[in-house]
Amino acid sequence: MSLAKKRKKDTYTYADYLKFPKDFKSEIIDGVVYDMAPAPLRKHQDISGEIFRQIANFLSKENCKVYSAPFDVRFGEKKDENFEIKNVVQPDLSIICDEDKLDEKGCIGAPDWIIEILSPSTTKIDLQDKFDLYEKFGVKEYWIVEPVEQFILVFTLNEKGKYENTARLTTDKNGKPTIFTDFEINIAEVFGVEREEESEDSDNDS
Repeated sequence: MSLAKKRKKDTYTYADYLKFPKDFKSEIIDGVVYDMAPAPLRKHQDISGEIFRQIANFLSKENCKVYSAPFDVRFGEKKDENFEIKNVVQPDLSIICDEDKLDEKGCIGAPDWIIEILSPSTTKIDLQDKFDLYEKFGVKEYWIVEPVEQFILVFTLNEKGKYENTARLTTDKNGKPTIFTDFEINIAEVFGVEREEESEDSDNDS
């Protein structure tokens, strides 16, 4: 049973979040508490680590930071009191290019780019609740990683502030985020597979 059900409180805030037991892993979306899943499967960790590696290598020469979960992202403004913030989540990967949004607690405000890796227990939240949350608060780019089918859905904000599905990335090509024009992610390496053309080249060389 979730903490929200136990306490029967209508709306939770970041102030409540800070008081939760340390062993209670949760997120708050629009004042509702969501229990976080147990530790992710190893494949999830492999994918997250590889994406982090590629992004971190690129950002070593940029004025942006990448953080992996657990890392709190509070959707609000610095002037907001803790009890005013009704959204705090832990994306799998968060990329922030505005250092003013970073403090000792994590990020306050919308990251530029968020990546979530689907799992059976988080699919609805990632595809619906977090999708709506990230769109509402203006996360410029949202990538959803499907680890079983091995593809990535890319959503970017249009001029009306709504997400458009601008790409479906598969292992046969690289993926380029719109917020960085000179950076590509090797999708095959993300999923730990060898591309067919690379395999054929290796055979020819032998």
